[in-house]
Amino acid sequence: MIGIALLTLVPGELGGSESATRALLQALARSGTLPYHVYLPPVAPDASEGLPSEVVAEYRRASTIPGRLAAMSLAAARPAPLQAKLRSADAVHYPLTIRIPPVEAPSAITLHDVQHLDLPQLFSRGERSFRALAYHRSARTARIVIVPSAFVGDRAVELLQLDRSRVRVIHHGVDHERFSPGGEPREPFLLYPARPWPHKNHARLYEAFALLRRERPDLRLVLTGGGRREATPDGVDELGNLPVDELVSLYRRAAALVFPSLYEGFGMPPLEAMACGCPVACSAAASLPEVCGDAARYFAPDDPAEIAAAVSDVLADPDRWIARGFERAAGFTWERSAAAHEDVYRELAGLA
Repeated sequence: MIGIALLTLVPGELGGSESATRALLQALARSGTLPYHVYLPPVAPDASEGLPSEVVAEYRRASTIPGRLAAMSLAAARPAPLQAKLRSADAVHYPLTIRIPPVEAPSAITLHDVQHLDLPQLFSRGERSFRALAYHRSARTARIVIVPSAFVGDRAVELLQLDRSRVRVIHHGVDHERFSPGGEPREPFLLYPARPWPHKNHARLYEAFALLRRERPDLRLVLTGGGRREATPDGVDELGNLPVDELVSLYRRAAALVFPSLYEGFGMPPLEAMACGCPVACSAAASLPEVCGDAARYFAPDDPAEIAAAVSDVLADPDRWIARGFERAAGFTWERSAAAHEDVYRELAGLA
């Protein structure tokens, strides 16, 4: 039996890593060929996405990031009750990186990024220390480290001194049944779905948007994603966290997606937008060129004038970018990702 440990999950607080994990579990429930058991925290009893599961009541309830840290600290100090729960697993996957609880069975973690090492200035000393302890130890003690892009794999090998033979690159997928064209007319707004984390680079986007509005005064910028933001400029609409179907509607209606992130271990929104027929102007940073290929108009994320120029190019010739986007997004499926994960699970459990 393959165990999938999600004890460190706090719903709605982990961004793309939670979204990717849930999509993977859904794909395994649809097309997986191995027996699975998902171990859930009390705060997320419905997070198994259709796979067999149990709630581990011995894990401390945590609904905030500070609470998550407290729960993980307690689990690290008293792992035995949690380890007993996972004892029947032949192999264990920790999709949220941190090996809680550590087990004797062969294990894999998913390392979503090493941003705290590449952009340490964006993290507090406490956050860097926590990641250095929890992430690094988990990566070095797991038998296999799964990464969502070759970019993350290369950085992990270099910065954590991992043996490359232990690293497996498995791209995320796109839910093409949900993220698809809808036939709605395009409207004069740009879309940026991102929480207000420092690396999401909203400040430079606002500067670029002001430049665009000089030529296109009716253009608006729509932001989604939870979290507290500073004051936003004129023409910017904040919609907060949205149900997925409402986000899909925005992808289908937006004039373009603009994605100025300074750092992504993968970067789902550009692919989701492409699958919905939305043209993409995208940062050339980190994993994004690997993911988007030739289907996005790239820009340097620290240059507002370059961001504005890239968006103008996309708005002037959207059909070119829409066609490329459809072709690019079609190559990413969760079924393919799930099959690659099952190859890792078979290797861990000695079934390969």
